[in-house]
Amino acid sequence: MTERYVLDLHDVDETHLAVVGGKGAHLGALARIEGIRVPEGFCVTTDAFRRIMAESPPIENLLDQLSRSKPDDREAIGTLSAQIRRTVEGIAIPDDLAAEITRAVARLGEHVACAVRSSATAEDLPTASFAGQQDTYLNVVGPSEILRHVSRCWASLFTERAVTYRQRNDIDHRMVDMAVVVQRMVFPHASGILFTADPVTGNRKVATVDAGFGLGEALVSGLVNPDVYKVRHGEVVERAIAAKQRAVHALPDGGTQQVAVDAQRQQEPALTDAQVVQLVQLGRRIEEHFGRPQDIEWCLVDDGFQMVQSRPITTLFPIPETDDQANHVYVSVGHQQMMTDPMKPLGLSVWKLTAMAPMTDAGGRLFVDATRALSSPASRAGLLDLVGRGDPLTRDALETVLDRADFVPLLPDPDPAPGGPRGGGAPSPIETDPSVVAGLIERSQASLAALRRDIGTKTGPALFDFLLEAFEEHKRVLSDPLSMQAIMAGMEATWWLNDKLQEWLGEKNAADTLTLSAPDNVTSEMGLALLDVADAIRPHAQVVAFLQNTGADDSFLDELPKLAGGTEARDAIEAYLDRYGMRCAGEIDITRPRWRERPSTLVPAILDNVRNFEPGAAQRRFEQGRQEAWKKEQDILSRLRVLPEGERKADETKRMIDRVRTFIGYREYPKYGIVSRYFVYKQALLEEADRLVRAEVLADREDVFYLTFQELHDVVRSKHVDDRLIQQRKEAFRTYHALTPPRVLTSEGETVNGAYRRDDAPAGALIGLPVSGGTVEGRARVILDMAQADLEAGDILVTAFTDPSWSPLFVGIAGLVTEVGGLMTHGAVIAREYGLPAVVGVNQATRLIRDGQRIRVHGSDGYVEILS
Repeated sequence: MTERYVLDLHDVDETHLAVVGGKGAHLGALARIEGIRVPEGFCVTTDAFRRIMAESPPIENLLDQLSRSKPDDREAIGTLSAQIRRTVEGIAIPDDLAAEITRAVARLGEHVACAVRSSATAEDLPTASFAGQQDTYLNVVGPSEILRHVSRCWASLFTERAVTYRQRNDIDHRMVDMAVVVQRMVFPHASGILFTADPVTGNRKVATVDAGFGLGEALVSGLVNPDVYKVRHGEVVERAIAAKQRAVHALPDGGTQQVAVDAQRQQEPALTDAQVVQLVQLGRRIEEHFGRPQDIEWCLVDDGFQMVQSRPITTLFPIPETDDQANHVYVSVGHQQMMTDPMKPLGLSVWKLTAMAPMTDAGGRLFVDATRALSSPASRAGLLDLVGRGDPLTRDALETVLDRADFVPLLPDPDPAPGGPRGGGAPSPIETDPSVVAGLIERSQASLAALRRDIGTKTGPALFDFLLEAFEEHKRVLSDPLSMQAIMAGMEATWWLNDKLQEWLGEKNAADTLTLSAPDNVTSEMGLALLDVADAIRPHAQVVAFLQNTGADDSFLDELPKLAGGTEARDAIEAYLDRYGMRCAGEIDITRPRWRERPSTLVPAILDNVRNFEPGAAQRRFEQGRQEAWKKEQDILSRLRVLPEGERKADETKRMIDRVRTFIGYREYPKYGIVSRYFVYKQALLEEADRLVRAEVLADREDVFYLTFQELHDVVRSKHVDDRLIQQRKEAFRTYHALTPPRVLTSEGETVNGAYRRDDAPAGALIGLPVSGGTVEGRARVILDMAQADLEAGDILVTAFTDPSWSPLFVGIAGLVTEVGGLMTHGAVIAREYGLPAVVGVNQATRLIRDGQRIRVHGSDGYVEILS
């Protein structure tokens, strides 16, 4: 194939990304859109870049060293990237290549001023913009100067910031090539940036225009504050005119300079409202062509607007797909389930197939469409109350959207059916019968045993037919009316106790102590059971030393019997995995590795328990909590009896205490049942994946994680898979990690996270939701991965979110702070079980609190102080 070194901009489009890079491909596509003007120019292709790189063999060695450096090793990256840049800039451009570039320059005009701009192949992509990573040079005059700046653009592929960006995004340096765009320079009256969606709120209906005088470099470099306009439905709805004291202009002989803006012009708007609206109309045309919101650089010259760059806005959270144009309000499922990380396609689809309510997904996260409930007066108040009790931030976010009365208007409730409600009416309320919980657990275990028995004989398409039936049984178990009644009995008793005891005794969060060591809590039992595992390991010094040195290897269980005491240690861990091995972080995603699959995850927590506790700690802790709860109960009842109507209040309170202690532990069991069934489903699906690998249909068994359940069913039937689809899904999943999911998302793309409307905390304190009473001071341990935990007694765990899999860590800490959570989410329930002061829903806690810092957690009042 003949190498092509120069292509006219009008001869390229998005399909030429590998030849002219992201910027060149987008500019070529822009030039083809009717009504969009782009300064004329050409591209020096990646063929030229690869030829230059081949001219210097030492570059290969430098790239090898660079690939081995870590993203945070700034000294090594700085040294190596500087060496590569010097080497590239020192390579003489071959005569034939220089002549071809010079001829292209001549077509623009022998002495025309040009912009010389880097255009990497990993740039301006839908999933990664790489904005500002490589260099641009303005007002370059003359062929020799243009050739010199082309070399500088090639070298800028290896700026320190570009190298670090690629390494942090796991992009191989050799897989990225550099093209260069050379365009006729324009000398604008004004320039700036147009976002066709609001880059702050994400609203796709609101465009934002930043504008200033002269060249756009003044805005990009932060030299001046821009005028900012917001446009919605063809109308400027907001404007802020800045004092523009300086501008950047081109020099006659090349280059640019900063100049002072005349005092009388500094307060003038750079654009009229009519020009802003016209610019946004052009931007919408560009957005429609590329099929997604765009970040567009524009210039205003005498005869209108010219576009000098367009790239996708990669920071916007995606919007769930709908088949209508109506307004929708979506509530995050992950913030309720303590799983805000992205999920793989198989995980999303299995959760949706087994969930009790219809769900949608976007950005690898699950959402529930709450629009219908919010549009009904009867259901709106109830939904807001329920959501607010769990997570005030979600309630505030919903109320923020509802304050715009036209977005979700209230509709009249339908008339009730003649004759009143149908059916047998509400079940009779349950009180304090422990046999209810025992019966529910027994029925769940019987259903799970039947699943394990029956699934073993199913393979191929028959397995998927069986699983669809199993999913219906899954939902039947979850929707058991008695189970729902038991859960609500515990939750409502908790709310009643907290509300009434604050009203009658002035005591905050009294239920926190009353629920200590409640029976039948499978999640708190899981944490205590790991203390028993530590008891089995602690006496054996060889085992402890082995785990300290090699415990990160998942084969460690096979090696333990070779050590003194190792068989006992292995048996203890195996017994724990038999009961809890289906759990893991992010366990609502069936694709996440379970403890049984990756037992090394538990080793740090086991070693912490060996180090920090004495033998028998599990039983002592449980009994201590039970005694504290009993003493609290006696204290409260005695104080109530001396009040007016004290006997009645004490009797009601005693009934609620009995109810909460009977049922609050069961709150954790349905989730245990879900993940137990999930592990059975997963094992069967992975066995099917192994068959596909042996048949050479799949390259890797875990490729099935990037297919939906139905897609995997189709692959098993057809024995054919779309490898490109799997690669696209892998790339999309990688990019979803960079997105922060909102608590509430609208169909316009607006992300709303809510705010605390409180002023009862000290200045500088981090505000959150009080979920477990008490105050504790200690060392903050900021931990994002349970497998990396290294805790000492008295430490305070600070993390993004916790699900039941984190419970083994709770036995060894003194307090808890999370970014996500609510009053009845798992972390809050277990914190109360163990008597840990806890504050959840603290925005950006893992960024604002440094690992090792001393903090004070106010679990009753809901705030965290960072101590000097």
